[in-house]
Order: sequence, then structure tokens, then C-alpha cells
Amino acid sequence: MLENFKLAKFELVLTPKKTLFLPEYVGSALRGNLDSSFRQIVCFNRKISCKDCLLKERCIYSYIFETSPPESLGKLWKNTDIPRPFIVEPPLDGRREYKRGELLKLGFILIGRAIDYLPYFVLAFKELGSIGLGGERNKYSLGSVNSNGQVVYSSKEEVIKGIGRIVSFADILQGAAGNYPKDKLGINFLTPTRLKFEERCILTPEFHIVLRNLLQRISFLSYFHCQEEFIFDFKEMIERARWVRIEEDETRWWDWERYFRRHDTRRRLGGIMGRVTYIGDFESFLPLILLGRYVHVGGGATFGLGRYTIEAGP
Repeated sequence: MLENFKLAKFELVLTPKKTLFLPEYVGSALRGNLDSSFRQIVCFNRKISCKDCLLKERCIYSYIFETSPPESLGKLWKNTDIPRPFIVEPPLDGRREYKRGELLKLGFILIGRAIDYLPYFVLAFKELGSIGLGGERNKYSLGSVNSNGQVVYSSKEEVIKGIGRIVSFADILQGAAGNYPKDKLGINFLTPTRLKFEERCILTPEFHIVLRNLLQRISFLSYFHCQEEFIFDFKEMIERARWVRIEEDETRWWDWERYFRRHDTRRRLGGIMGRVTYIGDFESFLPLILLGRYVHVGGGATFGLGRYTIEAGP
């Protein structure tokens, strides 16, 4: 299962050109500004929408930021909310001010064939630094892009050296083998996590709901970005997940708003944060939970929501 699934994780090192003031949730601002910067680099006609463009089937911007089902699926594909093949991970310390010369480090993940487009992302982040981040137009320089201790890009050399370390699903499983118990598990939601069940955001992270959201996200990422259909018995797996129970729930709701420039609207995008401990049989679920640490879970994952760690039960 998921033999073709692959990802690459990077660290972006940004240096403010003057005091940098970040918004409440920097991941959102970065995602929106990166969209604009990327489009300026690759789009030949920004006056029309992607759906009306003759090049939409071959355009890198359209694939990355406007991912849509191929026309071959036609009306059989009803869900248009396809996850984008990248994730921005802002710092978790909540710091919102960086003085000139201080380093701001961001996590950045590319999934599937989007890994091949790393040079475009590097160029887009560089361009964004020249334009400025957010409404305050905070400018920065992109000092380096690192992957597993390897310098992939450095502003001193202005050269991109490869695409970093590729992580497969098998690598993730091998690295975690024997590190987690099979009957008690803690999940710590580090950023607001928007889990939906029956079209509604939930306040209590029942295990079967977490698993449903993981299954949907991972299967979509696999199909649209790794060219592999994730085949499994969805119903049977969910039924088994219902037997897993919450032993202790220390999560809380964290609320915030995001401004969508394209639609000129503000939307509430809160989610749960904190630790929940489950008891049950996790052996068949653990591979998906482990992968979810990298790809996140729930809505807003592209700009860093739904990030979590796994902890052994106390």
C-alpha cells in the first residue's frame, strides 16, 4: 500500500531586512502570498482564471495551486476540494516579531510530483521576500533551503543542489518500527485542527473521526499527486476504528480568522489543539497515523493546520 507515496521536507531560513511583524497565524499569510508570487513567475496571462486558460492542463501554477480533477473523470468526480501538494509549517513558538538579521525558520513539505518543482518554489519564496510579506510588506531574504542537514539552496551560491532527501512511506514505517505501543496512544495536536464529520466541525476528536479525515486526505494526495490509487476497505476500517476509545481528552478549541483576498471575505478557521489519549488496538491504524505526522490532517493543512505528534501513553 502507498508504494508510490513520497515527500520531501525542507527548512527555509529567512532573514528580515528590517523588523518583521508577523500576523497571528503566519502560515495563512505565507500560503496566500506564495500563491501570488508563484503565479507572477509562471503565468503568461494573469488576467484570466485558470479554468479558462488554454494551458491549464500543463501549467505548473494550475497544478500546484488550483489542483482539479482531470477531465477524464468527468462528472464521476464530485469532490472538488483536492488537497494541494505542499505544506507550510510556521514556527510553533507563536513569536510574531523578528528584528533585522534574526533568523526565521519555516518547515516546508512537498508531496509526490510537486517535489520536481522545488526550483519554482525557491524562486517564488525569493520573489516574495523582495515584494514583502503581508499587508505591512515585510521584506526578507531567503538565506538557505535545507533538507535533512543538506544545503539544497544557498543565497551565497545562488544554485539549487538537487531536490533534497526523498522520504517514502516505507521509510516512515521503518523509522518508527517498534517505537509505539499497540494498545495506548496519545496524539498532540500542535496547530488548530479542523476535523469534520457529517459536514460539521467537531469539538471532540473521536478516533474514528480522526481516521476518516486522515483516510480522505491521504487517499486524495496519493491519487492526485503520487499517481497511485489507495485501495482499502473504508467501511471495515472505520468500523474497527469505532472500537478505539478516548481515555483522556485535554484538547481545547482555538479560534481565529483568515482573510481571503481573492474573495474579499473573512472566514473563521478555528480547530482543536492539545493532547488526547486513546486506548484500543492500533496495529492496523498506526501506518496512517505515522504518515499523518508529515501530511497533517483536516482542513487548512496547506498553511500548517492539523499538525500533530504521536506520543506513547503515560
